[in-house]
Amino acid sequence: MDAGRTWRIVAIAGVVAGLGRAAAAQSLEPQSREAVVEEAQAARIANLHPYAPAKGERLMDKAEKLLNGTTPSWHPFFESAYRGGGFALGAGYLQHVSSFNFVDVRGSYSVSNYKRAEAEFVAPRLFHRRGELSVLGGWRDAPETHFYGVGTDTTLEDRAFFGFRESHASALLTLRPARRLLMVRGGFEVARWSLDGGTGSTPSVDNVFTPVTLPGLGTTTTYLHTRATAGFDWRPSAGYARRGGFYGVTAHDYHDRDNQLGFRQVDYEVIQHVPILREAWTLSLRGIARTTALKDGQQVPFFMTPSLGGGDDLRGFSSWRFRDRNSLLVQGEWRIMVNRYLDTAVFFDAGKVTAHTSDLGFHDMKSDYGFGARFHTPIATPLRIEYARSNEGGRLIVAVSPVF
Repeated sequence: MDAGRTWRIVAIAGVVAGLGRAAAAQSLEPQSREAVVEEAQAARIANLHPYAPAKGERLMDKAEKLLNGTTPSWHPFFESAYRGGGFALGAGYLQHVSSFNFVDVRGSYSVSNYKRAEAEFVAPRLFHRRGELSVLGGWRDAPETHFYGVGTDTTLEDRAFFGFRESHASALLTLRPARRLLMVRGGFEVARWSLDGGTGSTPSVDNVFTPVTLPGLGTTTTYLHTRATAGFDWRPSAGYARRGGFYGVTAHDYHDRDNQLGFRQVDYEVIQHVPILREAWTLSLRGIARTTALKDGQQVPFFMTPSLGGGDDLRGFSSWRFRDRNSLLVQGEWRIMVNRYLDTAVFFDAGKVTAHTSDLGFHDMKSDYGFGARFHTPIATPLRIEYARSNEGGRLIVAVSPVF
C-alpha cells in the first residue's frame, strides 16, 4: 500500500472518530445539566423547614393576641379609675363564651389610692359583623381628684381636692349598616355618684366652696344617661390608625332622679389621618367641641362639666386643669413609623373652656407641645409614653390608650 493511500485512510478514520466524540458530547450535555438541576432541587428540598419566628417576634405576637383578646387568659390591666390617679396596676381575666363573644372581669389600684373593679360582656360581630354590643357594670373610687375652679383664669394655687365613689351599669350598641363609613351608636347608663371632701394635702373643696357657689358639692346623685352618635368612620381601628378619619356628633342627656342636676350635652368631633410616603409618616389632626345646655331650673354639677388637661387633651397641663360649661380642643401630630410595633410623634395641643358657647373660638387658647413614643398592635395602643410642655411646666405621660 502506497503512502498516499495510507494517509487518506488515517484522515478518514480521524474525521469519523471526531464526529463520534462530538455526537457523544451532545448526547451527554443535556443529561449533565438535568443532573445538576436535579441535585440542586434535591438539596433545597432537604433544607426546607417551616418558618421559625425570632424570639422577639414570638413575644410580640403573644402580646398582640393577649391584648386583642383572641385567647381566654389572664391579662394585665393598667387603666386607673379616673384621670389623675397616677400609675395603676391591675389584672383581668377574659373568657370566651362563644366563638367571638367574651366576658372580661378586671380591676386596678393606683399609687393615689384610686380603685376600680368592673365586668364587661362584649359581642363584637352581631348582625353579620355589622354591630357590636358592650354591657358593662362596675365601681370606682377616686379620693384625690383635682379641682382648680371654673374657667381659664384659674391658677395652680387655686387647686383643691374632692373625692367620689361611683357605681354604674351601661349598655352600648354600635352599628355599621354597610360595614364601612356610616356609623351609628346608642346606649344608656345608670350611675350613682357620691361626693365627699378630698384627702389630699391641699384644701378640700368643701373648705373653699359651698353648694351655692359650686353646684353639686356634697351631693349623692343618680343619673340616667342616654346617648346617641351618628357619624362617618373609615379608620382601620379606633385603637390605632395611620389613615382614614372620623366625623361625628354625639348627643347626651343626663336625667337626675331628683331633678336638680340634669342637663344635656352635645359633642362635635373630627379626626383625620393623612398618610405620607405609604404611611411611613402620618399627619394626624383632631378637633372636638363640647357644649352643655341647662334643663329648666337645674344646674350642671361641677364634676360633670367639660374639662381640659391631662394625658388625652391638653397634655402639658395637670389633669382636670380647666373646667366650664363648654370646651374646644384642637390637636395635631406628626407621626413617624419606626417599625411594625413602634411609632414616634411630635405634637401640639390647644384648647379653652368657656361659660357661653358664643365665646368658643381660636383666640386666647391654652397650648402645649411635646414628643413621644407609642407601642402598638395593628388595632390597639397598649403603651404610650410622652413628654409635654406648657407655660405651667413639663409633664411626663404614661398611658395605656391612644390620644385619638
